[in-house]
Amino acid sequence: MNAFLRLLPQIISSQSVKGKKRWLAVLLSLLSAYQLLSPNGIGAEWGVPSYDTFYKEPRDILISRVEAASDAQKNGVEEFRSALQQFKDVTDFDGGELEIKFTKLSTAFHDSEDAAAQVSSRISRVVSATNRLLDGWSDELKQYHDPAIKRKAEDQFDQTRLQAERLIASMRKTESKTVPVLAAFKDQVLFLKHNLNMQAIGSAQAQSVAIENDVNELIDEMEASINQAREFIGQLDS
Repeated sequence: MNAFLRLLPQIISSQSVKGKKRWLAVLLSLLSAYQLLSPNGIGAEWGVPSYDTFYKEPRDILISRVEAASDAQKNGVEEFRSALQQFKDVTDFDGGELEIKFTKLSTAFHDSEDAAAQVSSRISRVVSATNRLLDGWSDELKQYHDPAIKRKAEDQFDQTRLQAERLIASMRKTESKTVPVLAAFKDQVLFLKHNLNMQAIGSAQAQSVAIENDVNELIDEMEASINQAREFIGQLDS
């Protein structure tokens, strides 16, 4: 979707679209509706109920939201790995077009920023789906008549709640670790932008070990959270 939005100005200005304003209006309306009602669209960030809430059970919605957050973390792992590699390519510079290497680094950094923002957004949707499931479940617990069955239901509720809390805490931990990593990358990108010379590269090299350690630690945290999400989904499905 993001790629489509980036291409939208070119599509609008193309000769094939000119004179077809009605179809363009329909396309934009559909795009807007999707963004407003999609579980992964901008409407979810505004608190607008997504279309899946009208036909999916809260448990299924939570599973799909956890899967989406896990996918975002997987993408984050790849983007941060790429940014680290591009940074190492600059600091290990031994000839060639330094400006080309910097451009790749800058692109990788911005892709990492986008990936981190996507992770944060998906985690928030996991939180809202968890609250929706637990709130409804809590109300249902009050409707039981048999004390023994009610205790079993309460045990299941408490177990799911604790598992969800642990998963969300793990996801939030990885989210918080992206902040200093992105800040360190941004400092280097901004400095190198105006100082593409060997002295600047030497300055970046002095920070390379610390940045690499932080990125690797972040990746380890993300992969652990991804595994935890897989286990949580398996427990909900069982």
